[in-house]
Amino acid sequence: MKILIADDHPIVRAGLRRLLAAEPATKVEEVASGKAALSGFREGRPDLVILDLNLPDIGGLEIIARLKIIDPAARILVLSMHDDQIHVTRALRAGAAGYVSKTVPPEELLEAIRRVAGGRTYVEHEIAEELVLSSIRTPPHPLEDLSSRDLEILRLLTQGRNLVQIADALGIGYKTAANNCSQIKAKLRAESTADLIRIAIQHGLADCDAGRP
Repeated sequence: MKILIADDHPIVRAGLRRLLAAEPATKVEEVASGKAALSGFREGRPDLVILDLNLPDIGGLEIIARLKIIDPAARILVLSMHDDQIHVTRALRAGAAGYVSKTVPPEELLEAIRRVAGGRTYVEHEIAEELVLSSIRTPPHPLEDLSSRDLEILRLLTQGRNLVQIADALGIGYKTAANNCSQIKAKLRAESTADLIRIAIQHGLADCDAGRP
């Protein structure tokens, strides 16, 4: 089984390698950026991608969408620090087959890896329970009406990217990026880009280590 790990934290990648060392006939490759993940997938066609949502260049939701365009059968397991409803549901809707947080016990992570690589789905027990409960007892999430592209634009705005840089990161035209930004403002009833950044940070879309070299 070929596994591609996409995470910009060396410690996380090393930990996953150690965890997978006991798995028979497993070959592991690692990358530290979104572009490298897309390139590595095209070249190696791994059986499973273990993906962090907070990569330094392209956000995980966007990567999932692009991987599914490259290969609709791509098997993707998200391993993220985010365990909130909006990140989990959007990742699964984008095409991920599994979702676990970085606080998950090693044995549960291995179970998730085996199940997703084997063609099934897996959501961490605590996250799955919270999703069910939140769908019953809470009002719609404020960002529920936003698309995955909208969420990626918000994430990039929190990193201080301007519209030119956002358009380049997403592979779209400047006018399209500007129109998307205007549509997001209308959806969230925000008057300015600063309001969008505040909303994004308030709802956990900002990368905790976005400023880290």
